[in-house]
Amino acid sequence: MLKSMEKTILAIRGAGLSEKGALVYLALLELGGAFPSQIAKHTKLQRSTVYEILADLSIKGLISEIEKRNKYFYTIEDPKRLLHFSERSLVRAQENTEKLREFLPELEGFYRGATDKPRVSYFEGTDGVMEIYEDHVSIQKRYEMLGFVNVAELMRFLPQKKYREYVQKKERLGITSRGILPDTPSDRTYEEMVYKSAQQKILPRVRFVPKEEFPWKGDITIYGTNKVSIINFNERQTTGIIIESETIHKMMCMIFELAWKGAVDTK
Repeated sequence: MLKSMEKTILAIRGAGLSEKGALVYLALLELGGAFPSQIAKHTKLQRSTVYEILADLSIKGLISEIEKRNKYFYTIEDPKRLLHFSERSLVRAQENTEKLREFLPELEGFYRGATDKPRVSYFEGTDGVMEIYEDHVSIQKRYEMLGFVNVAELMRFLPQKKYREYVQKKERLGITSRGILPDTPSDRTYEEMVYKSAQQKILPRVRFVPKEEFPWKGDITIYGTNKVSIINFNERQTTGIIIESETIHKMMCMIFELAWKGAVDTK
């Protein structure tokens, strides 16, 4: 009986009613007509909520309202009206979709021109930050990745298998990279540790700065055409963000190029 009622409510909701709207509609079907107080008791909904739903169902033409003993009494209309309401809703939805499709280029123009408002996504924990690295290699075209990377912290955080997969995806997409690293023994061997089996054409070009000038445990990656990711390899709670902004992307590229000129070439 309970499962049958649940299926009935789902069917009524499928016509375009809310869950509470379906409950009130079904209550009127079961009661054969009722006062709002009776419906509230039957559905266990607040009386004020029942009044709002009854008004909505009445406007939709699904129920009738009559006055009895100076009170409003509600009865259900022929259930065929519910089917007709659903059909009309479907037609309106299709018409609205077509109108939206026509205006979509204009809306996208507004979106792109909205003062380049940055979109910031926040990630927390190992699994969350792994999504950032997946995003680096989700752009299906070649580009040059730029980064300020503390390799020792990166390798501590990212499992070797995951990093090999990451490099393989970069190789498949033809993503090249340049990096500025702290001058430490582990960072000096970065290329041979991580890219030893990669094609020559995607081997990263790296330069170094004194480790005293690169004290943070983090990773800043400038990638794609409009994205910058920042990761904090905090031992207690690893966190990261992705900023999507063409302006910020260009600014970070400029900062990287200035730092690149001042860094020490490995060759």
